[in-house]
Amino acid sequence: MATVFDPLRLGAVAMDVMAASQGTAQALLARQQTRLKSLVAGAVRSSAYYRTHLQNAIQGDWQLSDLPVVQKKDLMAHFDDWVTDTALCWSTVRTFMADSKRIAEPLLGKYLVWESSGSSHEPGIFIQDAQSLAVYDALEALRCSRPRPLLRWLDPLFLTEHLAFVGAVDGHFSSYVSMQRMRQINPFMARRLRCFSILQPFNQLLEALNRFEPTVIATYPSVAAVLADALKQGQLRSSPKEVWLGGESLSLAVRRHLEQTFACYVRNNYGASEFMAIGWECSAGNMHANTDWLILEPVDEYGNAVPPGQRSHTTLLTHLANQVQPLIRYDLGDQITLQTQPCTCGSHFPVIQVSGRKDETLMMLADNGAEVALLPMALTTVLEEEAGVFDFQIEQMNAATLRINLPMTVANSSVIREKSAIALKKMAAHLGLPFIRVETQTVEALSRGASGKAQRVVALQKE
Repeated sequence: MATVFDPLRLGAVAMDVMAASQGTAQALLARQQTRLKSLVAGAVRSSAYYRTHLQNAIQGDWQLSDLPVVQKKDLMAHFDDWVTDTALCWSTVRTFMADSKRIAEPLLGKYLVWESSGSSHEPGIFIQDAQSLAVYDALEALRCSRPRPLLRWLDPLFLTEHLAFVGAVDGHFSSYVSMQRMRQINPFMARRLRCFSILQPFNQLLEALNRFEPTVIATYPSVAAVLADALKQGQLRSSPKEVWLGGESLSLAVRRHLEQTFACYVRNNYGASEFMAIGWECSAGNMHANTDWLILEPVDEYGNAVPPGQRSHTTLLTHLANQVQPLIRYDLGDQITLQTQPCTCGSHFPVIQVSGRKDETLMMLADNGAEVALLPMALTTVLEEEAGVFDFQIEQMNAATLRINLPMTVANSSVIREKSAIALKKMAAHLGLPFIRVETQTVEALSRGASGKAQRVVALQKE
């Protein structure tokens, strides 16, 4: 099966990425502004949604801050007017995504489709064109700090590695689709790159990983932590040489746990279904934003810019590469802090600190007394995909009871409450917990932590 890949376009973007990396901050800003003007002009010309929303704001010498903020919910409600290719009507995309056999297949022969609920818990569908994918490929290949540099020089395509992706594989999720695309681009890698579902029983996951013997594991921080514990207990028999993380916040404590247990390099990245390569981790361990191809605006609750050193209420993303589904001042929902000091690595790309959701692994007791781990990404994926809820909190009450907290706007439907409970019970039974109890509770609003986001999976607090 062919995929979306343009080697000539990738080569041109790669040369530009290298030039931007060696250039000055002033040259970086000039690149950014040129691409912004082109993006806005294209959106007004080809997107009916943006034509309506921007035509009055771009009169005269406008600035980005003059343009209105857009929300995922509103964009999805106007999908057909939002996209710039009229062949991408919502009915066509929806039919395509309903067929599980078409995961990672190009839509209309030229687009990849990614789905995500995102931090706002609103479902989103994002179309990636050849230009966006070339940008992601170039940024991932050229910006990220590389461990084992001699080996990477001798084997830049990872042909000697066994790369395991452990995550959600039952939908058009960005990480899974990207892994499948990598296999399609490089047939030699197909046998050495495998995807493992987090929804399977944990012992089966461990057995599959033990057979594969991965040298590189790409997964979420919460899953990596459970795998590290399995290694300490002798259940995971081989330790990777590299661990690649994303999709969740990585705390310093979890990073140290992984580095000490696996005794390997831990690489973290920051991305989203909207823009896969938002940030990269340098050799000094700091996260840099790829501001030659995107603009991040940390703002307060009123939409005003916050100064460096202050954590934002949310962040506005402007995607400078995607022309088919423009994102201009899009409310990403993440909280970031722009650092005030330059990085010791010498890069002029801004350093950001990302505050994200920190979900926890739930340890439940089976009838035989054995502990069974319920991974947060598996729990949230089940509720999103099978129950169709995106705003919730799963709370562990005891070793055999879970409670789903649903806000009034969701929980007013008894059908949704029942579907949510059934979905979790079904998953738990599949993992060896057939008698688990699942309660549902209606709350005025989900409780929010210091990050300002609702923690979606909360473990039982030990005394």
